[in-house]
Amino acid sequence: MSLAGCLAALGAGAGLVNAATPASLRVQVVDESGLPVRDAVVELRSAKPPANPIRFPWKMGMAQKNRQFTPGTLIVAKGSTVAFPNLDNVRHSIYSFSKPARFEIELYGRDQTRTHTFAIAGSVKLGCNIHDEMRGYIRVTDTPFAAKTDHNGYVTMSGMASGGANLIVWHPQLRMPGNESASAIRISGGAQTHKLKVALR
Repeated sequence: MSLAGCLAALGAGAGLVNAATPASLRVQVVDESGLPVRDAVVELRSAKPPANPIRFPWKMGMAQKNRQFTPGTLIVAKGSTVAFPNLDNVRHSIYSFSKPARFEIELYGRDQTRTHTFAIAGSVKLGCNIHDEMRGYIRVTDTPFAAKTDHNGYVTMSGMASGGANLIVWHPQLRMPGNESASAIRISGGAQTHKLKVALR
């Protein structure tokens, strides 16, 4: 075989290898009635830790606006520092009794910002000492494959390697220990779709 033929064969082989890499994983989360679950956190965890620092495309920030935490649920990488700007005309505080992050930020006013670093993976429930109705959630993760479901209960992730992994679903109302469920999954070539049914309170 000529040199050009060899190179063409190698190129074709590389194409087959690339084709074997999964393009995406699409997951839909529904409740027991089959209705979509919005703002559920879906994570894909493999036995191999990420080689590079985890970066998410959204801001590492949770504002206080209209006496609510916005967004109500925020996904951050372990070790991230989250900003908490106060956009209300009233003062707010922030506290958490959750095991991954126990802390308290004293009262601060409009257009002021406080920060906190989340060093341990897990779920963190936030509240305000002044406004009991305010609830926010920080999901601290150690995998780059994590996202929230949309209003139709869907989330799509891409770039994962083939092999075995755990698919984790977390939601503050999920009726499971730690508000999360886990299932084994096998990642293979091409796009994959999974539908998960969860029980909510």
